[in-house]
Amino acid sequence: MANRLSGSTSPYLLQHADNPVHWWPWGEAAFAEARERGVPVLLSVGYSSCHWCHVMARESFEDEATAAYLNEHFVPVKVDREERPDVDAVYMEAVQAATGQGGWPMTVFLTPQGEPFYFGTYFPPAPRHGMPSFRQVLEGVEAAWRERRDEVGAVAASIVKDLGGRSLALDGTAAPGEEQLAAALLGLTRDYDASYGGFGGAPKFPPSMALEFLLRHHARTASEGALQMVRDTCEAMARGGIYDQLGGGFARYAVDRGWVVPHFEKMLYDNALLCRLYAHLWRATGSDLARRVALETADFLLRELRTHEGGFASALDADSDKPGGGHGEGAFYVWTPAELEEVLGKEDAALAAEYFGVTEDGTFEEGASVLQLPSDAGFVDAERIASARGRLFTAREGRPRPGRDDKVVAAWNGLAIAALAETGAYFERPDLVAAAVEAADLLVRVHMDEHGRLARTSRDGAVGGNAGVLEDYADVAEGFLALGAVTGEGVWLDLAGLLLDSVLRHFTGEDGTLFDTADDAEALIRRPQDPTDNAAPSGWTAAAGALLSYAAYTGSSRHREAAERALGVVGALGGRVPRFIGWGLAVAEAALDGPREVAVVGPAGDPGTAALHRTALLGTAPGAVVAVGEPGADEYALLADRPLLDGRPAAYVCRHFVCAAPTAEPQALAEQLGAR
Repeated sequence: MANRLSGSTSPYLLQHADNPVHWWPWGEAAFAEARERGVPVLLSVGYSSCHWCHVMARESFEDEATAAYLNEHFVPVKVDREERPDVDAVYMEAVQAATGQGGWPMTVFLTPQGEPFYFGTYFPPAPRHGMPSFRQVLEGVEAAWRERRDEVGAVAASIVKDLGGRSLALDGTAAPGEEQLAAALLGLTRDYDASYGGFGGAPKFPPSMALEFLLRHHARTASEGALQMVRDTCEAMARGGIYDQLGGGFARYAVDRGWVVPHFEKMLYDNALLCRLYAHLWRATGSDLARRVALETADFLLRELRTHEGGFASALDADSDKPGGGHGEGAFYVWTPAELEEVLGKEDAALAAEYFGVTEDGTFEEGASVLQLPSDAGFVDAERIASARGRLFTAREGRPRPGRDDKVVAAWNGLAIAALAETGAYFERPDLVAAAVEAADLLVRVHMDEHGRLARTSRDGAVGGNAGVLEDYADVAEGFLALGAVTGEGVWLDLAGLLLDSVLRHFTGEDGTLFDTADDAEALIRRPQDPTDNAAPSGWTAAAGALLSYAAYTGSSRHREAAERALGVVGALGGRVPRFIGWGLAVAEAALDGPREVAVVGPAGDPGTAALHRTALLGTAPGAVVAVGEPGADEYALLADRPLLDGRPAAYVCRHFVCAAPTAEPQALAEQLGAR
């Protein structure tokens, strides 16, 4: 049998299409083959920019002898976790329950009925550091399957029963109150790394959702401690090697506590979330650093990840070819003193080395350094540094580039739409807003059907075959709502409503809890359901946020009640694990504050309308919703019965069913919204 991945749309699966392993894509046909042959399934899950996935592929899946053994004794199935987050989530839960840890590549052995019975992640080609080799694992599993089939079946049945018995015990169905949000702040303060910013130790991931909560908490309570954690963490990340000091944009995470050495892949979701976070930090503080990083990250998104169809690609790889030959992680990004001198000349190279922390010993591998901005660089000649940065960027453009995973994931494009729409509005960059509109148009044309159902992915303008999961509906709705606030076009509110109707109809349980997959999705061994954030907001709490905003725009009690029920889980988890439910805490802040509803009424093109609209968007009141339109416009319910004020454009702010007096003065509106 041949490898069956050549017809895939996933770049990750296509990376394995030439393996001697006879890979099957996930599907009933693979399990039918396993039943017919009486052999187990090897499930291998990864993604295109995963460094250790590439390593295991080179060491094992490209090895003829390993592949021959694998093909003889197993049905091998390859899954792109970004296309099938439901498959990944279900089996990752089993891996973590059995081993106490997880990660990618994920390696799981299944019965022909899809029941897991043996687990792991990366396995080396030879025994190493107490780990068995991949061949030893294959032989051990094959022997157990052949000699102790009943025992294997009992283990698999027990695991499935254990997973099926897990349930989320919620303390209530109401959004958290003051006391619970204060407890979450205390929990984050305890976990905070006062020396380097962020939470916990190495490896260290950008805590975007927790920082959004802290910004909103500061806006509502004036907590200086909350704001300081955001300021210091954002500065530490922006100065660290995790941030691309030449081209903008953030790597996935830092392997060290001090943000110096990243794992070099750049993901769309990280950069969308961080672009928006730094824009919100600027909105709250006026920080020049936050403004620079927000705009540089937005420019990175447009330059590096935008596709021909107007969407945004998923990721850039960590690995690339080295300029002098060979292949390695970070090769595109790191520099030696000699390489600086080759581009800049001796004097400017010495200046750049000091400014960017490039040393003779190196901060990475083989004497190379990751560029960063050491805080003790002292006074520098800004013009010379800008010139050096530009020349280094131009020189780097000539290096072999990291691979790009150019599939368009609906959820992550929703995050990018929100980030670019708001960043474009704050900094008067209409090109960023236009890019957000173009991406949203692509999602509507290609990913969305007339019933408000979403496909998870597309590539080259062709829709993929996998159904959208909860995070797709929630994040796309969030993006559409943000786009509507910026553009004033009510169609985005309508489309968000269509998506949220699908959430209420297909993803919501009888008790108001939310599932990651629709009620008519492919049945797995367990219907996945996870309210905690991972690299991006959980679908559960992202849906709560979009439902809350939609209710504020429309006055829909059905959507408000659904949001509050969904936020019950935040009350249960926020005080115990606030780092892992940051977006839910941010949404809870909005619910506690109102959220405030802002209607700006005035003629299009009137400077007074534009000034009030901009002031409304710059308000820091948590989760405030903004509608702008002509007098008598009916695109937003918020605009109904809102006249001009003595013939001048006017703004109306309402909260908890109580409205303040309308105003035509931007400063008065700013005071009502906590804008700086």
